[in-house]
Amino acid sequence: MTTTQTVDDASEDVRSAPASGAPPGGRREHETRDAYLFLAPYLLLFLAFVIAPFAYGLWISLHEYDYSLPEKPWVGLENYTGLIDGTSPYAEAFWDSMKATWIFTALSVPLLLVLPLLVAMVMNEKFRGRNLFRAMYFAPYVLGVAVVAVLWRYLLDSNIGLVNHYLGVLGLPSDTAWLTSQPWAWISLVGVTVWWTLGFNAIIYLAALGEISPDLYEAARMDGANGWQRFIHVTLPGLRPVLLFVTSVTIIASVNMFGQSFLMTQGGPGTETRTAIYQIADTGLTNFNSGDSTAMSMIFSFFLMLVSTLVFFLFRDREPEGSRR
Repeated sequence: MTTTQTVDDASEDVRSAPASGAPPGGRREHETRDAYLFLAPYLLLFLAFVIAPFAYGLWISLHEYDYSLPEKPWVGLENYTGLIDGTSPYAEAFWDSMKATWIFTALSVPLLLVLPLLVAMVMNEKFRGRNLFRAMYFAPYVLGVAVVAVLWRYLLDSNIGLVNHYLGVLGLPSDTAWLTSQPWAWISLVGVTVWWTLGFNAIIYLAALGEISPDLYEAARMDGANGWQRFIHVTLPGLRPVLLFVTSVTIIASVNMFGQSFLMTQGGPGTETRTAIYQIADTGLTNFNSGDSTAMSMIFSFFLMLVSTLVFFLFRDREPEGSRR
C-alpha cells in the first residue's frame, strides 16, 4: 500500500512539474514564436506578390486608369457596373471571352482528369519499358508554351502542315483549316493542351496509386469484386485527396489559358477563341485601359473563386451516415 502511494505521488509530481524547468505556458509561446518564424519568409512573399498586387489592382479598377496619362480620375464602381450592365465599350468582348474560357474549360478539364488516370493505371502495372513510357508521357510538359504553340501551329497549318499532308497520304480530307475555322480551332487548342499537360496529372495519379495498399485489392478480390468494382470501391476512394488537388489545379490552369490561343489562333476565327486572360491583356496593354482590365480581372477572379469553392464542396470528406450521433 505504501509502495503504491509512493508511485502515485511520484507520477503526480511528474505530471505537475515542468519538463525542462520552464512553465508549460512558456513552452507553448516558444513553439508559437518558432512557427511564425518558419512561416515568415512565405508570409512576406505572399504579402509582396499576392496581397499587395491585389490591393493595387483593386485601387486601379476604381479609376479611369491610363498609365500613359498624368490624370487618373476616380470613377468608383463605374468600371464594374459598365461591364455588368453592358454600357462599357468592352462589355460585349469581355463576356464573349468569358464564354470562350468556359467552353475551353468544359472541353479540356474532363479529358485532363480521365486520360491521365487511365495512363497512370497502365503505367502502374509491371511491364518491360515502363520507365521509358513514363518519361515519354511526361516529356511534353517540360516544354514552354511558346515552343508547344509554334510547333503545333506549323504542324496544323492548312497549307504546309504535316497533319494535313499525312491525312492526304491516307486518303482522308487534307484541306482542314485546323486553326481558322470552327469547331476545328477548339479541337486543336484542346488537343494540344491535353497532349502538353497530360503527363503532369498522370505523374501525380501514379504517385497516389502507389500509396493504395495492395491488401485492399486482395481483400476485394477475395470478396468477389471484379475489376470495375475494385476501381469504384478501392481506387477512387484512395485517390480522393489527390483528385481534389488535380481537379483544382486543372481548372485553374484551364481558365487561365492564354498562350495557346494567342500564338496558335490569335483568338480566331474572329474572336471566338479569345479567352478572358487574352481579353484582359488586350484591354490593359494594347488599349491602355487598365481600369477596365483590372475590373475584368476582379470579376473573373470572383467566378474562379466560386468554381474553386464548388470543387472543394464536392470533394470534401463526408462523414458516414452510420457514424453520426
